[in-house]
Amino acid sequence: MHEFTLPQMSCGHCVQAVTEAAHAVDPQARVEVDLAGKQARIDSPQPRERFVDALAEAGYQPA
Repeated sequence: MHEFTLPQMSCGHCVQAVTEAAHAVDPQARVEVDLAGKQARIDSPQPRERFVDALAEAGYQPA
């Protein structure tokens, strides 16, 4: 399980973009996004760095 704090996340569109970025790395990943807490949890065997890169590319640099 990978956990990320995403300070730029502020709306429903952001939640969708974060989810899509995670699924681009691993289509089978289980993604949980807490908009109010600006947190994302991704359950996947893929390396954390692949998700960091995908999230940053989508505009949501993990803190």
